[in-house]
Amino acid sequence: MVGVEVLTKYFSDFTDHQLQQFKALGTLYPEWNEKINVISRKDIESLYTRHILHSLSIAALIEFQPGTQIIDIGCGGGFPGIPLAIFFPEVSFHMVDSINKKLTVVREISQAIGLTNITVEHTRAEQITNRQFDFVVSRAVTTLKNLWQWGKPLIKKGKEHEIPNGLICLKGGDLAEEVSESGLRPHIYKIDDIFKEPLFEDKFLLHVKKG
Repeated sequence: MVGVEVLTKYFSDFTDHQLQQFKALGTLYPEWNEKINVISRKDIESLYTRHILHSLSIAALIEFQPGTQIIDIGCGGGFPGIPLAIFFPEVSFHMVDSINKKLTVVREISQAIGLTNITVEHTRAEQITNRQFDFVVSRAVTTLKNLWQWGKPLIKKGKEHEIPNGLICLKGGDLAEEVSESGLRPHIYKIDDIFKEPLFEDKFLLHVKKG
């Protein structure tokens, strides 16, 4: 199993505490996955590349400023939110999913590694009406059209970063039809331009700004 070294191959400035947190994920996720299946059995062997490094492609794209507020829609077992919360300890992550047992994994793993910048809510994104965030992040949850429909009302307008506030989502495969159906014009980044790993050949980062 590839370990934390695939992260340090691309990021050189982790603190010792962050490294320990990332290393702990390699034990905690397989243990929790036996109880509550949040990662496919075949993928657990490539946890660090397929899930953790994949999530951190967002950190390679943008350096979130301290105090930034982010919502992870359909966070499942904690991706991309948990790796990003380790990477950005002064940024707040609100983890949302409609399946409560997956949030159990998020809560337990966050607590085990001492993450204090994560909050968890068992709800659907479209039911949140009283809060706004700087960015929505999401990973292969639904179509771009749906994500934007749910996420747009939750995003504050603004540009405190190198890219404007908006939706950042991780997608794979041929996106032409999905982007066309969305009616949006996302900025699309190839992840294998960021991380030279064969797994990322058909993986993309999409950014849609709140206009």
